Amino acid sequence: QVRLVESGGGLVQPGGSLRLSCAASGFTFSIYAMRWYRQAPGKERELVATITSAGDSTNYADSVKGRFTIFRDNARKTVALQMNSLKPEDTAVYYCNAQYSINNYWGQGTQVTVSS
Repeated sequence: QVRLVESGGGLVQPGGSLRLSCAASGFTFSIYAMRWYRQAPGKERELVATITSAGDSTNYADSVKGRFTIFRDNARKTVALQMNSLKPEDTAVYYCNAQYSINNYWGQGTQVTVSS
C-alpha cells in the first residue's frame, strides 16, 4: 500500500521557520522524483520544490527561492522541506508528491499558517 505521510505543519509567525517532513512507504522511493506542492484557499495547487531521485538536483518556485530547501534521505525514505523567513503568503496546505513515469502519488497534506 502506497503511503505518503506529511508532518511538521503548524502556526508560525512571519519570519519564522518550519520543517515539513514526508515519510514514504509502499513503493521504491529511491527512483521517484519528489515534490512539494501547496494550495492556498481559493487558489490552484502550486509547485513549490522538486528534487530528483538521487537528490542531485533541485528546483524551486521563484516565490520561495532562497528561503526554502528541499532534501531527501533515500535510506530512510523521507523528503523534507525546510522553510525559512516565512511570509503570510506562504500560508497553505502543503502536499508531498512522488512521481515516476505514470505513477503519481500524493500525501494528505499538512497545514502551514503564517500569521502574527
